[in-house]
Amino acid sequence: MARPVWAGNLSFGLVSQPEGLYTATDSHTIHFPQLQGGTSDRIRNRRVNERTGDEVELEDIVKDYDADGEYFPVEPKELYEIAPVRSRSLEITGFVELAEVDPIFFDKTYHLGPRGAEFGKVYSLLEQALAKAGKEGIATFVMRQHEYLVALKAENGPRRVHDTFQQEVAALIEAKKVGETVEKAEPAAEPTGVVDLMEALRASVERPGSPKATASGKASVSSKATAKRPPPRTSPAGHRRLATTW
Repeated sequence: MARPVWAGNLSFGLVSQPEGLYTATDSHTIHFPQLQGGTSDRIRNRRVNERTGDEVELEDIVKDYDADGEYFPVEPKELYEIAPVRSRSLEITGFVELAEVDPIFFDKTYHLGPRGAEFGKVYSLLEQALAKAGKEGIATFVMRQHEYLVALKAENGPRRVHDTFQQEVAALIEAKKVGETVEKAEPAAEPTGVVDLMEALRASVERPGSPKATASGKASVSSKATAKRPPPRTSPAGHRRLATTW
């Protein structure tokens, strides 16, 4: 089972129960270690004392705040102690309509899930209530020494999208292993001139089978089909997830 990136209590009204945040997306980026050219020697980044040039072990590194040349050490424990509740609580402070939060404000997306089967019923009730009302909960919480404003909503599972470029990179590496080459991709298209672009658009609209060319002959059929179109199907409740974004 995936490990949560944050664990705490989801609070709304008089209800509080343990929840966990899980990453909603996976990174499949292929990483290339740095080597010295012509060798198999890897390049390493080291933590070095700026004054002495000596390497410093990770456990000897501390964080300080620079106040006009005077440094004040700040320990992780001290940062937690000044906001222990917010570091372990995701508190819903209100509800808004889905359309009120513009997606342009979203930064990352996570799945929210109960930390234990015994809490699944309450979680499911909140999920169903949000979906039925068409609302999302606005909450705040602290993670990794930063406070976040989040929106919780019942969300359908997204369609799987494949990273074709990473697949091509993997194919290139496999080919190099056996001494083969891969076919080069077609070069990018050259910019189209303004006059040519307008002519191309006009030709596209006027060619047989285009929406404009067939609109007059199929207008009545289209209107009837729209009137008889069945309502869209919704995904099963089990496919919805509470997502925290923004």
